[in-house]
Order: sequence, then structure tokens, then C-alpha cells
Amino acid sequence: MERVAPWLRAVNTVLTPAIAGRRKKVDRLIERAVREAEGRTASTARGDEDFVEDMRVLLRAYADVPGLTPMGWIGIFQEITDRIENHLRIRKLHALNPELADERVDRPIVVTGAPRTGTAVLQRLLAAAEGHRAPLLHQLMHPDLPSAPADDARRRAEKTVEAQRRAIPTFGGIYDMHPDRPDSCVWVLPHGIGHLVRVHPPGYVQWMLDRDYTADYRYLKQTLQVLQHGLPRRRWVLRAPAHLWNLGALMKTFPDAQVVWTHRDPATALASLCSMTETATAVSTTEHDPRDIGRLWLGLLATGVDRARAERARLPAYTVVDVPYRHLTGQTDRLPGLFERLGVQWGRTEQEALDAAVAARPFDHRYDLARYGLGPAEVDHAFADYKRIYGGFL
Repeated sequence: MERVAPWLRAVNTVLTPAIAGRRKKVDRLIERAVREAEGRTASTARGDEDFVEDMRVLLRAYADVPGLTPMGWIGIFQEITDRIENHLRIRKLHALNPELADERVDRPIVVTGAPRTGTAVLQRLLAAAEGHRAPLLHQLMHPDLPSAPADDARRRAEKTVEAQRRAIPTFGGIYDMHPDRPDSCVWVLPHGIGHLVRVHPPGYVQWMLDRDYTADYRYLKQTLQVLQHGLPRRRWVLRAPAHLWNLGALMKTFPDAQVVWTHRDPATALASLCSMTETATAVSTTEHDPRDIGRLWLGLLATGVDRARAERARLPAYTVVDVPYRHLTGQTDRLPGLFERLGVQWGRTEQEALDAAVAARPFDHRYDLARYGLGPAEVDHAFADYKRIYGGFL
């Protein structure tokens, strides 16, 4: 199966000499990213040294990826520049508007679960309810005050989405991205499993798992405070599978959050995620073994589920609501009950949102667990405790 457009391979071949010695360029590129971010925000990076250093760690990890393509290198540098720019802008806005710190983010609904378990569909459905809101993709990629013109942020987000569509024509059948639709918190959270969908940077996984994510979630809250400033109060609906790995930091920052955990058979979800990763990885590196992708995600998903289970045990029972994937696909008559548990009325608007969400879901994504060197027995062993406890939701 052709995973990337033919023209992309030609471009990568032509540009490959330009990224030779990329590891030696990391410090210079980070300095350039900071300068560009300072120019766009009219702010300085003083006070953001830890954030910038973490971006340096990420870029160094990418520099060590075997077979990294020029487009992969260019893409991560642009993303790092954008993330530094966003961080500077959010800090500057809080400094200029001290009242932002008093903006309340009350009782957010946080949708999480292993990747490929329906979190995107559920977020969009919940966000359609009266009194709710969810951050849109262009707001997450380039956050600013609601009073600021959104044309530039929307244009830049559209450019990113269009570039991805042209590079990977089949990706829309796997993951739906649109500048004006709700999307994942990973666009604000600077580190996490989202990077691993594209490449497997050497050393980055363990560094990522060992991090304290408290500052990242504090930054997420500051971003939400900026996005809601001056608008009528509504309940945020947030979403990211990555939250599963960091429920402790999430709940520390949003202690009254209600977590909605989606569940799906681990073998099916894992096969879908591996296929998605193989497709995205084809843009960023010429060296990717499907078996390595399977091994990476088997360990990561098992770790994420174990972490979430341990953290959940410390929370009041009402904090987490479980949702089977089948309730988002075939058994949608169960969804009004979910809304009731979340204190949300189900009506015509919600039913229409469900119909639209189901109609928009990609259905042509095919995947096979065996391609990634894994079998059902191996997956069952890795998720034995999870299946024993949550088997009724699978």
C-alpha cells in the first residue's frame, strides 16, 4: 500500500544532503526558533529556559532518528518553533492581563483512553451539548485571546492540514483533522506519546516516561484561560489519549475534572494504532520496521493503562466514567445514559451531533496485528489485568 505521495519521496531524495550533520545543528536551530518566536510575539524567552531546554531535548532526539527524512526534520523544527512561540505568547498574555489567572476552569470533562478507542468522536459529541465548548484545532495550534483576529491562526492551521493531506493522501481515512473542529490537547502539551506516532526518537521514550508533567498541565490550564477570556462561561471538553499516562498531573491541575475513559479490545486498538503509526512514520523516516512499531506500542500502551489504573485507585469513584467503544459505534442508544452521568441533558442537538460524528468517521482503515509481529495471545498477556477488570467495557 502506498502510504505517502510519490512526490514526497522525490523531494526527500533531493533534500537529503541538506540535513547531513543535523545533530551538530541542534543548538543553532533552537536559537533560531527562539528568535523567530520572539519576533512573532514581541516577547523574550527569559523565564522560559526550562521549556526551551525541553524542546532542545526533543530536537536532539529527532536528530538521532535513523533514516530521518528532510521533510521529517523540517516538520519537527517548524513544530518546535510554533510551540516556543505559543509558550511565549501565553506567558506574555498572562503578564499583560493578570486577571487571566482568576479565570476559572470548572469541572472540565476530559476524554481519554488508549489511542484508537473513539476519543475524538466522543469529544465532538460532548462538545456539541449546550453549555459546553472544546478547543478547536487552530486554537490549539496557535492559541490567542478571543478578541485577537483568528485569520492568521486559521490560515496557518489550514496550511498544516493541507500539507499533511498532500503528503499522506490516505491519512484522512485514519484520522480526521480540520482547523475548525475540536482536537487533542497534545497540540498544547509539549511532550508525550503524540511524537511517537511519527518517529521513534532514541532515548526519548524513557525520558518522556520519567518526566514530571505538572508544568505541562499548568500550561494547558493557562492556555484555556486565554482561550475563554471574556467569553460566556462554558464547560470545557478536553481530549487526549496521552492523558492516560499522566492522570496524576492532570488531576492535580484540574482537581474537579470528570474523566471519561473509552475502552476497546486492546488487540484491535493496538493494530489500528500501529497502522496509523506506520503511515505517519513513512513521511519522517525511511527506516521503519513494522515489528519495531508493534513492540514499541505494546509496551507503551500496557504502561499507560497500568499507570492510569494505579492513579484511578486514588480518586473518588465518581471521578471516572467508563465508555465502551461499541457505544460510540453500534450501541449508540446507550449514550443518553452517559450524558446523564455527566450532568448533561440529551436532546435533539445531541442526537444530531451523534449522527454527524458517526457519518464523518473514517471507515476505510484496514489493519492486521500480525503485520507488526504481534499475536492475540501476546497482547492478552500484556493486558491481562486490564481485561480482567474492564472486560465488561471491551
